[in-house]
Amino acid sequence: MNHSSNHALDAPFAIEIKDLVKTYRSSFKKETFKAVDKVSINIKAGEVYGLIGPNGSGKSTTMKALLGLISPTSGLCKVFGCDSTKVDARSEIGFLPENPYFYKHQTSSETLKFYGNLCGMRGKYLNNKVNELLELTSLTHARNRRLGGYSKGMLQRVGLAQALIQNPKLLILDEPTAGVDPIGSREIRDLIFRLKEEGVTIFLCSHLLEQVQEVCDRVGIIFEGQMVNEGTLDELTAIENQHEVILENADEGLLESISELVRQHSSSGAKIVSSQTPRSSLEKLFIDTANNRKNKKS
Repeated sequence: MNHSSNHALDAPFAIEIKDLVKTYRSSFKKETFKAVDKVSINIKAGEVYGLIGPNGSGKSTTMKALLGLISPTSGLCKVFGCDSTKVDARSEIGFLPENPYFYKHQTSSETLKFYGNLCGMRGKYLNNKVNELLELTSLTHARNRRLGGYSKGMLQRVGLAQALIQNPKLLILDEPTAGVDPIGSREIRDLIFRLKEEGVTIFLCSHLLEQVQEVCDRVGIIFEGQMVNEGTLDELTAIENQHEVILENADEGLLESISELVRQHSSSGAKIVSSQTPRSSLEKLFIDTANNRKNKKS
């Protein structure tokens, strides 16, 4: 797959969201509601970035603004340096919604050709592209089967193939493994790794924190429309003021008093194998962040 682009080469970031604000007005009252409140995110080309947050936190609004589906109340969203509200920006983006809709009577091959035609692709080039994507998503064996007989995981992979039909430099995934069984979820995870290896930038929204922890280079936590935490997984899950030591060939006495007994039992072959900052889980960090925000408001 060829992912070269003038935009991609010139822009300092694949995604640049700066002070994004989106305000909605209630239908029944004259009150306004800030779905997103001064959110800023910078994502480098080739990076896998995960945005996590509870329902109603502003994830979908941020995603829609980035896709150019809604206009920001204030702030800006750029894709490879191009304003996301401009049509040019969308040629760089592939999008997989949470529940993609397909014509169930079509096969995966027919579906991809349909979307390829919409993108102006024709003939041998389109046929080769369809074959490539079916192989990439491990669907070649089912290319002539109607989508009505596909599992949820297979349909998500068709959605990924459809999102990749025009060689996007940026792939936006909204809950890509929602309702998918563990095997299908792992297949999609492996596909994300393959796309990353090919240089595709991936912006992932998910509530499956274990999956985010597996595939993402950096993570942002959004809560009630505001970005409350962001960083690499090591930065976010490090537990301050703690240190762990992993020992090899340690006897019971050595475990009782590590510092002293390592020195006393050095002749027994006991040694410190590694010394590093222990990690929390992303799920615990997420829950603690939400609880802290609620406590501050009460």
